Amino acid sequence: MPGAARRGPRHGLARVLSKAGVCSRAEASRWIAAGRVSVDGRVVRDPEFPIGARERAGIRIDGRPLDPAERVYLMLNKPRGLVTTARDERGRDTVYRCFDGAGLPWLAPVGRLDRASEGLLLFCNDPEWAAAITDPARGPDKTYHVQIDRVPDETLLANLQAGIDCDGEWLRAKRAQLLRSGGRTAWLEVVLDEGRNRQIRRLMEACGLEVLRLVRVAIGPLALGALPKGHWRPLAPAEVRQLSSPTAVTER
Repeated sequence: MPGAARRGPRHGLARVLSKAGVCSRAEASRWIAAGRVSVDGRVVRDPEFPIGARERAGIRIDGRPLDPAERVYLMLNKPRGLVTTARDERGRDTVYRCFDGAGLPWLAPVGRLDRASEGLLLFCNDPEWAAAITDPARGPDKTYHVQIDRVPDETLLANLQAGIDCDGEWLRAKRAQLLRSGGRTAWLEVVLDEGRNRQIRRLMEACGLEVLRLVRVAIGPLALGALPKGHWRPLAPAEVRQLSSPTAVTER
């Protein structure tokens, strides 16, 4: 209908709050169900209540206007043993422990590192930027240093790059090379150009290798560098732009 077209696209209320960077969509749904959100003076309890450009100006949270949060982008050197989630149903420590007392706004992790993995982890309150980083087709490469339980030969490294079927899913590394070795263990540098759940651990296991340590050291052109474990820093504007660029791949 012409009138509907003039009103522009409409999105669910919970999504609108999340896109504004004030909370996650799940948290927004909880706020809405609790009666904390009103639209044009009327409390709305439906997270999917349609919101267009006109209604957006009338949104209130606890009686205060919805003001889009200032965009924040940061990197953390994630320690081993922390879960990449805001809440853990088993009561384990999460990555948000690293931000205690920092006074930061709501932030979401950009991608994941499992509990046993370490290294570079991004956070932001910009869902569109996060989607560009995690896009499996266009997102930047991710570089890892991986300690394994044996010294690989050239055939094994070639197999990691050629790929292997793992429970019906084809897993491969864009690049895998030996960094150093000593005794019965070795460190590899592994570059991924796609993001799959526990991809490196599953790939190594399928090739008969045990992962002893796994550290993400770079995302595209952004390197972990000398950032101490458990510490974080904001990204510079140029870093934010580079990471979301279609050319943000790893060149080494």
